[in-house]
Amino acid sequence: MAVLLDASARVAVIGATGAYGRAQVQTMRQSGTIVVASVSAGRGGEIIDDVPAFDTVAEAVAAAGADTAMVYTPAAGARDALIECAEAGIRLAAVAAEFVPVHDTLEALAVAREHGMWVVGPNSLGMISPGAALLGSIAPGFARPGRIGVIGRSGTLTLTTTRILSQAGIGQSTAVHIGGDMMAGRNPHEWLQAFLADPATDAVAYLGEIGGGKEYAMLDVIAAARKPVVALVVGRHAPPGKRMGHAGALIGADRETAAAKRAALAEAGARVAESPMAVATLVAELTR
Repeated sequence: MAVLLDASARVAVIGATGAYGRAQVQTMRQSGTIVVASVSAGRGGEIIDDVPAFDTVAEAVAAAGADTAMVYTPAAGARDALIECAEAGIRLAAVAAEFVPVHDTLEALAVAREHGMWVVGPNSLGMISPGAALLGSIAPGFARPGRIGVIGRSGTLTLTTTRILSQAGIGQSTAVHIGGDMMAGRNPHEWLQAFLADPATDAVAYLGEIGGGKEYAMLDVIAAARKPVVALVVGRHAPPGKRMGHAGALIGADRETAAAKRAALAEAGARVAESPMAVATLVAELTR
């Protein structure tokens, strides 16, 4: 079982015509992902690395049955790509680009929600359902099939914790890097609800950081959860007003500090970890 991304996903890659994107597509295919289309205006009718190319997402949906998208456009093209995906009937789309203009993100996410499309990112490594499918650039060797959900705001934390869990013999149902920009396609509490509702996920690890207040919307979900939730919030020593790492990691108020978030999550019933290693230890204890 997997959350949103499973072995049946038929993926269209958008803007993946450069060296980086093409390498990612190769890795996704080697991981078992069904990549059915490459979308790049002006290249329709070509074959790019054995994948048929289309000028539009709508053509990829109609001709190749695409239902999932990985977007590799530059930040300035993310809005149009997401809107095109939503209007074409794509159900799940991930965006790699960082620093997508905020107003572009607002517009694109509004259209995505209107059409029922889940968005991973912007500024995301993507997601992986080990043994089923990979969307983006999470190293497939870091993951293994299992029953633990991983939700990360930080790409590095998502990779590190997933790898540590796997090395400890703890597999994952799905691991998702929800995105590091100021706004994410879906908020942590929505992802948490999806994982908690998955019958093949026994516990959830949430990996947060400084900046924003999205964790506070998770509190009621955690309090009502019938499955264990382990939370790690990094940046305990980050100074206010200084961006740490990427666009969303910026303390703007006291409630956006790691200390405040950790306290709130613990009060709601999450087990708060001190490090990625501690996440694995706590998950093992809670799922024995």
